[in-house]
Amino acid sequence: MLNGGTDMLKKIRDDLWETRGESPFPGLTTHAYLWTPPSGGNVLFYSTVTDADFDEIERRGGVAHQYLSHHDEAGPMVREIARWFGARLHGGLGDARQIEKVAGGGGMRLDHRQVDENGVEVIPTPGHTPGSTCYLVNGAGGESYLFTGDTIYTERDGSWAAGNLSFSDPVALATSLRLIAALRPDLVASSAAPGGAGTHDLRGDDWAGKVRQALASLSH
Repeated sequence: MLNGGTDMLKKIRDDLWETRGESPFPGLTTHAYLWTPPSGGNVLFYSTVTDADFDEIERRGGVAHQYLSHHDEAGPMVREIARWFGARLHGGLGDARQIEKVAGGGGMRLDHRQVDENGVEVIPTPGHTPGSTCYLVNGAGGESYLFTGDTIYTERDGSWAAGNLSFSDPVALATSLRLIAALRPDLVASSAAPGGAGTHDLRGDDWAGKVRQALASLSH
């Protein structure tokens, strides 16, 4: 096993686990999330940077499906996750070429909003990258979990921001943010966060207001 983080799998909900924090770039912390629905067929959202949590993931049933939110998550571990666990890869059609350069072919190219056979609601949200995709699932206790990738995340000061980088399309990103503002998630998990915290408990909180704050960041 490689040594690439500081924490073991962290229990977020009875059916949701966060991998250790890893820093692929200075000042940025990333996590992946293992969803273990009672029906089986564990799902890994995003990707790890190392294989340090693979043994513990295997003890919790492994990974049947891996969902990437955008092509930046397609690092060397995507191939390793497929090899180690036999996971099937899913990612947005608009990022397919970049993902396949690293992960190879054979993955699912997601191009429209749907609830798939794994109980994952696929929500294309182009803007951060052409193929950026958010995912919504029904979790334990009737809660909903929204996986936003880099479409929206929190800064170090706790403010919410949009993932608008030099290669992004801010007009498309604004449209995507307005789309997810209409959702009512109980928990939101981004794939990267400058402040380190990847998950946010939103029960009783104003999700639409947080999205409006991210929209305002686009004009800065």
